[in-house]
Amino acid sequence: MAKSSLGRLASILVLIGGILMVVFRLLGLAGFSIVSMFSFGMPRLFPGYEILGLILGLVAIIVSRRATEPLWAIVLIVIGIIALQGIGALLVLLGGLLGLASKYI
Repeated sequence: MAKSSLGRLASILVLIGGILMVVFRLLGLAGFSIVSMFSFGMPRLFPGYEILGLILGLVAIIVSRRATEPLWAIVLIVIGIIALQGIGALLVLLGGLLGLASKYI
C-alpha cells in the first residue's frame, strides 16, 4: 500500500510541477515578446531558455503517469536538474526522486 501511495504522490508532484513549468515559461515568453517590441536594436532577453523550459515542462506532463518506472524517474530527475529554476522544476525533481524511491522501497 505504501508503494502505490508514494508512486501516486510522485505522479501528482510531477504533473503539478510540469504544469507550473509550462505556465511560467509561457509567461516568460510573453514578457520576452513585450520587451522585444519596445527595445530598439538587439532584444534584451534570449528566448531560448524559455522555450527549453516549455519543452521540458511538456515532457514532464506527458511522462507524469510513468513516474514510478525507474527509467522515466531518472528522466524526470534530469529534467528537474536541467530546468532548475522555480518551483515547477523543483516539484518535478522531487517527483522523480519519489518515483525512483517508490520502486525500491
